[in-house]
Amino acid sequence: MSERRLDRPDSYPSLPGHSSDGRLERVLRTGRFAVTAELNPPDSADPEETYRRALVLSQVCDAINATDASGANCHMSSLGICALLTHAGYSTVLQISCRDRNRIAIQGDVLGAAAMGVHNVLCLTGDGVQCGDHPAAKPVFDLDSLSLLETIRTMRDERRFLSGRKITAPPRLFLGAAANPFAPPFDMRPLRLAKKIEAGAQFVQTQYCFDVPHLERYMAQVRDLGLDERCFILVGVGPLASARAARWMRAHVPGVHIPDALIERLAGAADQRREGMKLCIELIQEISLIKGVAGVHVMAYRQEEMVYEIIRSSGVLKTRAPVERLDRPIGENVTT
Repeated sequence: MSERRLDRPDSYPSLPGHSSDGRLERVLRTGRFAVTAELNPPDSADPEETYRRALVLSQVCDAINATDASGANCHMSSLGICALLTHAGYSTVLQISCRDRNRIAIQGDVLGAAAMGVHNVLCLTGDGVQCGDHPAAKPVFDLDSLSLLETIRTMRDERRFLSGRKITAPPRLFLGAAANPFAPPFDMRPLRLAKKIEAGAQFVQTQYCFDVPHLERYMAQVRDLGLDERCFILVGVGPLASARAARWMRAHVPGVHIPDALIERLAGAADQRREGMKLCIELIQEISLIKGVAGVHVMAYRQEEMVYEIIRSSGVLKTRAPVERLDRPIGENVTT
């Protein structure tokens, strides 16, 4: 596997007080604007499909999220993708959904992931099975996002399982959670974030943001509570393919608010896909100026080339060393 780093790995030393040895935590703690993106897993057992998608994202991201059956749809597992990419030298974020596994399986996966070199975990409750392609599946939900955060924090900081049994070498992990500033009741959203921070969240990735004034109001409440000093906030963004897609997302994706003005702008564009990319670039630039925002999390389903173009064009990597596109054969290992 070939990979060109944005900066030398030793540019971000792991310091006392860091809970992991991973790039994402190091970048955030230096005060750099961080960028993460989602790698949507393939419907395949061929590792080359995963490597090709990761290769594009790695050039513009500090960590790559491996989704865990998002939308309750079956794909290659997040743990499997993280195993492949970590072995190849990439910085990954393991997503864990409480929908599909009980606390025994989850704690085992956490130890296994840490042993493989995964440094970041995003704790999610998970979408209900009725949303996905296996509605007859039996949901588990033994834990939820808050208790999952508490569980992994206990394993890391107290060196024990929930049963009380000792862990000889605890997992060194940077803990994350999801946040949705755009779902009512809006005044409760900062308080919900505070609960996740109390449970152990060190970073959060938010739902898609298309309404910057709303985000600014949310961040003002977050700052008033001092939460931005206790947790790194990465705001979710993504391109809209068309006005029709924007209307569908607004109607069907919980917590996504897309103002009428943005939909009208897309509808009036000669090339709606290109206009959606331009809009996403502008959103990243505006969001990066909001006090307390530590980075962005870019989501575009199986459109890694587009994500690359959006991030590079946004200018948020201006403090990083130039990156050349790579078109080499896959198969070489790199150093983490």
